[in-house]
Amino acid sequence: MADDKTPSYYHRGGEPHLLGNTIGQHIAKVCQQHGQRQALVVIHQQIRLTYSELAREVEKLAKGLLALGFNRGERIGIWSTNNAQWLILQLATASIGVVLVNINPAYREQELAYALKRSQVQGLFLIPGFRSSDYVAMMRNIAKELDSQPANSLHSAALPDLRRVVIYDPANVMHSQAPASGFTPWQDVIDAGKEITAQQLAQAGAQLDRDDAINIQYTSGTTGFPKAVTLTHHNILNNAYFCAQAMHFTAEDRLCVPVPFYHCFGMVLANLLCLSVGACIVVPGEHFDADKVLQAVEQEHCTAIHGVPTMFIAALEHPDFWEFDLTSLRTGIMAGAPCPPALMTRVMEEMHCGEILIGYGQTEASPITHLTSRDDSLERRTLTVGRNLQHQEVKIVDTTTGATVPLGEVGELCFRGYHIMQGYYADEQATAKTIDGQHWLHSGDLGTMDEQGYVRITGRLKEMVIRGGENIYPREIEDFLFTHPAIAAAAVFGVPDDYYGEELMVWIKLHEGSRLSEQEVREFCKNKIAHFKIPRYIKFVDEFPLTVTGKIQKFRMRELALEEMDNK
Repeated sequence: MADDKTPSYYHRGGEPHLLGNTIGQHIAKVCQQHGQRQALVVIHQQIRLTYSELAREVEKLAKGLLALGFNRGERIGIWSTNNAQWLILQLATASIGVVLVNINPAYREQELAYALKRSQVQGLFLIPGFRSSDYVAMMRNIAKELDSQPANSLHSAALPDLRRVVIYDPANVMHSQAPASGFTPWQDVIDAGKEITAQQLAQAGAQLDRDDAINIQYTSGTTGFPKAVTLTHHNILNNAYFCAQAMHFTAEDRLCVPVPFYHCFGMVLANLLCLSVGACIVVPGEHFDADKVLQAVEQEHCTAIHGVPTMFIAALEHPDFWEFDLTSLRTGIMAGAPCPPALMTRVMEEMHCGEILIGYGQTEASPITHLTSRDDSLERRTLTVGRNLQHQEVKIVDTTTGATVPLGEVGELCFRGYHIMQGYYADEQATAKTIDGQHWLHSGDLGTMDEQGYVRITGRLKEMVIRGGENIYPREIEDFLFTHPAIAAAAVFGVPDDYYGEELMVWIKLHEGSRLSEQEVREFCKNKIAHFKIPRYIKFVDEFPLTVTGKIQKFRMRELALEEMDNK
């Protein structure tokens, strides 16, 4: 609620107080308080760790990182699916001030090379591969020196900042083998750490400041090229903690985590959220699988579950759904894409998640800015994204003048507070375009606010498409398609989809005399861009609808596409 000194359309939160520690300091206290409680259950690895055991694993890896020469402010990437080592690395880097760089497991070679170079990654932890992606082969192709140089003196021409590549097999971490001379097995890092004393580790942690950068996550801007969002201890620890408070989460709760760790949803709203209050993280598998999720909830008596709408749809439509006992569930967060009211009702009733919340935000805001409340009416829990969290400010402004609009009018959502990113890594120009001189983050999303501060999202200024919780930016795909010799121009946009929320459609104009089929376009994309970026709908056209100034009218293309889809 707004106070007496501010207009009613200017909404901000209040108590309890913000946490003032670094992630390492806060988690250390939680581990001391809840040492014998389960902290982590990773079903596919058959791993169960109490908070005391997790603290010991984190300490061993943190010492190993120090022994290898990684220090405050340096950057280590993690390219992996969900597993215990991902979380251990997340906490180990945070405890010594090393910035963890999250790499999407779906990335292909070109995307990986860009991400590693853009954020000047100095170390990389990776698993051998996932599904059809051979991570080792891709890395050896990018950094060819991995085949000839020793692991402790790696120098890559393509990745000049990279000096160490650590590999581990989640199925057998202790005996993971190096595929070439330039790779370092996980156990070698742990062994190196035996030379580091407890005092040295404590000194490394004592040097840290809560406002230090501690995480880089990739997201795309209006140009379509990935930007490295730099987040601090203060950003993500408090965001996780206040989300836990909104969920009424305690050490008694057990959260089923089917969302990927590399995303803010998994890393912050699952991992850090649980760890901030002493709750248990339950990981059903290395990637989403509805059957494994339902089994995990039943077997581990989970009280909460997170996910994007498509995950909940998949669970509800599982052929054996009614065979699973989900009565232990109470709450969770659904975010990442619009949630239809009918789905929300089913989740509340059929999955027993009577207190589930709808979340909204963006990576640049750590990520949550708005959550509904368990005490909200069904209408507000399904038709709005709730109100902003404590200690956050939000306003809605005119997209032309920048002036704050009256209640109920549509404008661009802007945020300010502890949760706003430090900036885009090494990109002051892009940062200045997103965060203005008064420290307001401009979201690019359109919405309205009522007198109680509840926000409804009505659209997006940016052309971003959200497919099953994945943020997709058309310009990146358009630029890639343009590299095909037969394609003269391409325009990518989103169309509604009952399952994924949105799907990608592309209109393609070919060079005169050229021929190309839909299948050939998909084959061109395959293994070069992430699978979720490959358009589902492909249409060949002679011309695009244009404005008088020659700009492509994507809104008109979308209207025409919907008319064609409705007539089929």
